[in-house]
Amino acid sequence: MYKEILQSIEGVSVYPIISLVVFVLFFAVILIWMFKVDKSYIKKMENLPFEKEE
Repeated sequence: MYKEILQSIEGVSVYPIISLVVFVLFFAVILIWMFKVDKSYIKKMENLPFEKEE
């Protein structure tokens, strides 16, 4: 049923390509951010769950 509906939509084949590009760009940006971020920020965020609230 869904196959016939999707095949009837013109240009539907572009959506998986757009989804893949967005997915890859997101993880590329996260990877670049991970290598550029200050290590003290990572340590601060790492210990955040263990700090007591006041």
